[in-house]
Amino acid sequence: MKTGKIVYVLLCNFVVSWFLCSSVWANSAIDMDIKVDMLLAKMTLREKIGQMTQLTLKAISSQKESAQTRHQIDSVKLKQAIVDHHVGSILNSWDASLTLEQWHQVISSIQDLATKQTRLGIPVVYGIDAVHGHHFLKNATVFPHNLALAATWDPEHVRISNQITAIETRASGIPWNFSPVLDVARQPLWSRFFETFGEDRYLVTKMGVAAIQGQQGEGRVIAGDRVAACGKHFLGYSVPLSGKDRTPAWIPERQMREYFLPPFKAAIEAGVMTMMINSGDVNGIPVHANKHLLTGLLRDELGFDGVAVSDWEDIIKLHTVHRVASDERHAVKLAILAGIDMSMTPYTLSFQDHLQDLVQQGEITESRIDESVRRILKFKYRLGLFDNPYSFDKSAAKPGSSESFKASKNAAEDAITLLKNVDNLLPLTTRSRILITGPGAASLPALHGSWSYTWQGTDEALYPKTSQTLLQVLNKKVGEDKVQYVAGASYSSVIDLDAVRRAAENADVILVAVAEKPSVEQLGIIEDLRLPNAQIELVKAARSAGKPVVLILLENRPMIIREIEPGSQSIVMAYHPGMFGAQAIVKVLYGDVNPSGKLPFTYPRYSGSTETYDHKVSESQDLAYAWTAFRPQWPFGFGLSYTRFEYSDLRLDSNEINKDNRLLVSVTVKNIGKRRGKEVVQLYLRDLYASITPVVKKLAGFEKIELDPLQSQEVTFAIDPEALSFIGMDNKAIVEPGQFQVLVGPLVADFWVK
Repeated sequence: MKTGKIVYVLLCNFVVSWFLCSSVWANSAIDMDIKVDMLLAKMTLREKIGQMTQLTLKAISSQKESAQTRHQIDSVKLKQAIVDHHVGSILNSWDASLTLEQWHQVISSIQDLATKQTRLGIPVVYGIDAVHGHHFLKNATVFPHNLALAATWDPEHVRISNQITAIETRASGIPWNFSPVLDVARQPLWSRFFETFGEDRYLVTKMGVAAIQGQQGEGRVIAGDRVAACGKHFLGYSVPLSGKDRTPAWIPERQMREYFLPPFKAAIEAGVMTMMINSGDVNGIPVHANKHLLTGLLRDELGFDGVAVSDWEDIIKLHTVHRVASDERHAVKLAILAGIDMSMTPYTLSFQDHLQDLVQQGEITESRIDESVRRILKFKYRLGLFDNPYSFDKSAAKPGSSESFKASKNAAEDAITLLKNVDNLLPLTTRSRILITGPGAASLPALHGSWSYTWQGTDEALYPKTSQTLLQVLNKKVGEDKVQYVAGASYSSVIDLDAVRRAAENADVILVAVAEKPSVEQLGIIEDLRLPNAQIELVKAARSAGKPVVLILLENRPMIIREIEPGSQSIVMAYHPGMFGAQAIVKVLYGDVNPSGKLPFTYPRYSGSTETYDHKVSESQDLAYAWTAFRPQWPFGFGLSYTRFEYSDLRLDSNEINKDNRLLVSVTVKNIGKRRGKEVVQLYLRDLYASITPVVKKLAGFEKIELDPLQSQEVTFAIDPEALSFIGMDNKAIVEPGQFQVLVGPLVADFWVK
């Protein structure tokens, strides 16, 4: 080595050592990139690979949390992971919620070792699935799941719920949340349907950006009461051809860009700090090994500069499941070269040995490792972990405040969607005698869904003692003397239908709370969308006495109820409304809340006919030619109210638009009923003719308003040329000249693109 180069290296090492060992490191305003590069220069290859490794909490624990046992860290395993193997990230709970004090102990145990007993003192970044509130924290605020939040058609509910989730997650010492789900749910069989914001790219985009803003706040550096968000699952996860989780999707690039990419593109523009990668394969290529998607699209085209983290064990699964890798070493090579930064291993450390060998053998360059480690270190700086690795303030307000609970309650009330109300059966009077039956009537999990205190959400022993079922809230509302409960059926088995028939004779109104057992991921795989036969028979038994029936739907996804819809006078879609779901449902039933939710998906009539609202003309119903492809039970955007709204005076400020201007669309909405109510004003666009077969309509704007009886309001939308675009034959966005239509409520207006 030449003398000049030796001097340069020695000088660099001296400067780096000085910064690492002095107060200048913590207090100076040196650019973050310089700090990261200085630290990276000090790291061994093994230390770098450690930063790319993520273990689950179970891997460093000796005992799990349950109703009978307390969670315990295994100090030997923890030291091996953090000190000996330099592990840079830990995730999740061991399938159960912990108290605030327990989380503080977990985080402190990890960071004490990472910052005080390792050579460079690099803090660990802890991540968790806080997907509808910090539900792995006891007594935290749990919100409606995303599908229910989407039914509010109000991004402010999403922003506020995610802000509160961030505050409570950070209060427990966790700075990274694996949320929001940005997948567009166009396959209702898929078991994670309820985690999405629905079937429409525009609605998902608006809600997804609101979620990111709520979690991360403003700026490139995350404040001490916010967390880093994680967009997931990049890309194409939500449309497995079979409908079964983590099975192949077949998505042409044009459709990928048209329907599934927009929410992720908007998330990157909104500053999302991390991305979790799709566990499945798209067009025969597992996404964890797809360099075109993870580097060409995500990095080079979209400009994402954050951390790309694998999903659960998905690098190993390139070998064991997808079989594109001959062994685990080969799997690691494929994933890292494709663009993965951090491996959610989550139990084994073999990833480290394989990656080190790949670098030493020259199959992966150390510069490629440096790319990922630089992103991870910058991520930790932006989270403020080098200044406060413990990431919590014991003097901060405790989670589960009255204000946070109110936000959850408000969101649940706005989400409830009234789908049917023959002869204005609802709202009910408290004088009526009620029979309530069904698996959702006395169940907390049915209201909360999965990811609630445990992974699947089914262990009621771990729910807060203050949680209330539908039956409990109903008893409190009208009095136990007017409410009779008969189980009737479980999720999938008949219990006693004769008892339901006998009780129905003495009731004025029968409430049947049908429900899908909470489940997620592969445990939520089903064979078809039909509501289980036991529950169908339950509804038939309930209506045998000829009394009016109110059907309450608590569902992971839309279940087929075609057989029982005609005999149900009223139908209420409740989704998974969360910790105040029972109260919200009862308030809607009795008119204390005027329902305003709208479906964020198309509710199918048949399992084999699941077209989305933005289908093609050839899929439209046309009985004259026996075309009945699109005949859903209820359409996207549908929802009734206890009042009525009238639309009038649809106006466009011009009948022409070009690439340099935008179109202003105004409409007047009037409450012509007798109750104050909320209405979601939805604007759709229709391209009459295009080089790619156009959809019948697509959502381009929405606004939720509230009006008193006889009150009117003018609502104005601005349509940018981008809203008129579609992905053309060359897989690029294009706006073609021609005739278009604006649709708002029952009103239609024409305009032309020049």
